[in-house]
Amino acid sequence: MTTATVATSDTAANPLLSRWSGPFGLAPFAKIEAKHFAPAFNVALAEHSAEIKAIAANPAKATFANTLLALEKAGANLNRVADVFFNLTSADTSPALQKIERAMAPKLSKHGSAIYLNAKLFARIADLYAQRDGLDLDPEQARLLERTHTWFVRAGALLKAPAKKRVAAINTKLAELTTQFSQNVLSDEQSWRMVLEESDLVGLSDAQKAAASRAAADAGLPGQYVITLSRSSVEGFLQSSTRRDLREQAFKAWIKRGEMNAATDNRALIAEIAALRLELATIMGFSTFADYSLADTMAKTPAAVRDLLGRVWQPAVDQAALERAALQKRVVAEGSNFEIAAWDWRYYAEKERAARFDLDEADVRQHFELEAMIAACFDTATRLFGLHFSERTDLALYHPDVRAWDVTDADGAHIALFLGDYFARPSKRSGAWMSSYRSQHKLKGDVRPIVVNVLNFARGPDGGHTLLSFDDARTLFHEFGHGLHGMLSNLTYPSLSGTSVTRDFVELPSQLYEHWLSQPQVLKRYARHAKTGKPISEAMLDKLKAARNFNMAFRPSSTRRPPLSTWISIRSNPPRASTSPSSKPKFSSGSACRARSYSATASRTSITSWAGMLLAITATCGRKSWTPMRLQPLKKPAMSSHRRLPRNSASTSIPPATAAIRWKPTSPSVAAPPKSTACSANAGSCEGRLLSTISEKCRLSLRRAR
Repeated sequence: MTTATVATSDTAANPLLSRWSGPFGLAPFAKIEAKHFAPAFNVALAEHSAEIKAIAANPAKATFANTLLALEKAGANLNRVADVFFNLTSADTSPALQKIERAMAPKLSKHGSAIYLNAKLFARIADLYAQRDGLDLDPEQARLLERTHTWFVRAGALLKAPAKKRVAAINTKLAELTTQFSQNVLSDEQSWRMVLEESDLVGLSDAQKAAASRAAADAGLPGQYVITLSRSSVEGFLQSSTRRDLREQAFKAWIKRGEMNAATDNRALIAEIAALRLELATIMGFSTFADYSLADTMAKTPAAVRDLLGRVWQPAVDQAALERAALQKRVVAEGSNFEIAAWDWRYYAEKERAARFDLDEADVRQHFELEAMIAACFDTATRLFGLHFSERTDLALYHPDVRAWDVTDADGAHIALFLGDYFARPSKRSGAWMSSYRSQHKLKGDVRPIVVNVLNFARGPDGGHTLLSFDDARTLFHEFGHGLHGMLSNLTYPSLSGTSVTRDFVELPSQLYEHWLSQPQVLKRYARHAKTGKPISEAMLDKLKAARNFNMAFRPSSTRRPPLSTWISIRSNPPRASTSPSSKPKFSSGSACRARSYSATASRTSITSWAGMLLAITATCGRKSWTPMRLQPLKKPAMSSHRRLPRNSASTSIPPATAAIRWKPTSPSVAAPPKSTACSANAGSCEGRLLSTISEKCRLSLRRAR
């Protein structure tokens, strides 16, 4: 048998490279094994290299079709394999997948460098860019040309040969280091657990005890209780446990992720990553890596970031000092004489909140049951965008916890497949994010996206409810906002579609969407007591509203909120390593960057688990000043297909969703937005177009509400 025959045989037998003929074009997860990835990557990399070589060597004059469009179409198999692989290494990894990840990181980096530092390829792009005003491009094509040129320049395409060689070497080393970095953090999270007996649970609510019991059962310790380093587990324990010694133990483990033992100590990696990033920035002509990283964002400069954070920082520090004094006073009032420490803050803050506002966190959680909050996310999208969600239980997904919904518009047309992966497990990295297994584009018909939200909630007992804090529920809405950003995409080119926007802009849709949770129409309809089915009372709503700013100074002054934990593709801050140590290199067909996975942890984390990250600009903006528009009155019934709550009584079923607000405005004086959301190169960016659309919808909605 010849080598070619063997290769063809291996390709045909590899489910990652075969035609995916199942529903929605979903990956055949039941057939995919870790052993399939390395050979699939090797085949896909070779294919993509050949495609790039052909584009660069084309003797014909560069045109949009034979260069940019060809780049967008190239690498289809590589994109498909990478989508599955890097989603799994974040959400359901294994030692076998991690080994492959370490091996592939330098290979993928070298492949990206070979593309972005290809002089012949860049010459074609530069030629088109120089003629851009006379090419008669539509707005989306113009945007693609501008962004592609920018990505190549930022990757080093204008550098001399020796500098290019060094940049490629730096990128390869950074890929290795950042992969090891993220694996070290996950290893520490997986290895630590605090095993408790019944007598250790004083202060914990029944729901927290049930979650700890479930975690112990999952760890093979039935009859005991386990606290893990998942935020929903450890933060709830720090908030409720009366055992100061155990709180200290849990807190210190939480902040030491990435330095628990010699094998997973990230401190040396941080120093090496920082040094390499500084060298890279210097080669690129910037003073610091922050200058380089921010140059292609809305913020533009470190000074702009510092200005914004500086305006928040000092008032937050001043307020935190007042809050700390109040908590210290409560410690003394209880007869203790210790100085409040980091592991005491959440515990005494909760006591102070309960005393000031008469709020019981355990009772609040009873009103934020996971199923109800998922339904609230869906119903809000139904009312705003005319979307409907039908759960599909017939699909083979990557883990038994994962659920799927077919998303359709008001006319029944398929919009997206939405996956929800809600529970913490050892094989999943911490945090919350949105990603995609397939992005929307129109290169071959209207290809609809497969979007996933991944969270880390502590699972409730078998047959029982999973109860969320208000912050957990807000995170659910936030990530679903990112999900909608991906699902409602309507562009031609994958490099621009979905959440492929400026890193500090990408938070806007999700920040807007999370505000809907706090609207009375949503809370009264879906915040129902998990046992009685009764809606949340007006009194509790008033208390939640009164307490909404309590302890807020604690977050900017003593937490580390990571920004956008993004997977960077060869279209990204190109072949250099990503700006986040926890990021993964992410390939997609074409030459642009797609920042498609977003972390929304609101926990205090150690420098060794989030070192080097830039703060998300929008994470500190506008929460108090922005007032979301009201959901509109319902005109006529239209049953929604999302799931119902457990039926403890007649009142526990989720009310049917009804007539939705459509994007088409009712006023004849307002022009409907065009079918394509492509942005005008002359008018600005896609972000500007989206902001205009959002502003117009807000104006229309507020006018109707009056």
